[in-house]
Amino acid sequence: MDVLLPPLMVLGGLAAAVAAFARLARRVRRRGTAAASAALASWEEAFRITSHEAHQEVRVQTERTPPRPSPDGPGPGRRRR
Repeated sequence: MDVLLPPLMVLGGLAAAVAAFARLARRVRRRGTAAASAALASWEEAFRITSHEAHQEVRVQTERTPPRPSPDGPGPGRRRR
C-alpha cells in the first residue's frame, strides 16, 4: 500500500485541479466575466497571434453599427412607389 500512495495522491491532486478548472470554466461561461475574457485575450495575443487577430476582428464587427437607411430612398425590404 505504501508504494501506491504517492501515485494515488498525484492522480487525486490532478483530478481535483481538473475539476476546479472545469467548475471555473462553467462559471465564466455562465456569468461572462470580463476579467477572464481579458486574461484569455492577453494570453492569445502572446502565444496565438492569428487567433488574437481574429478575436479583435470579431469584436470590432460586433461593435460596428449597421448602416441606417436613407429617409429619402428605398431601404432593404422597401419598394419604390
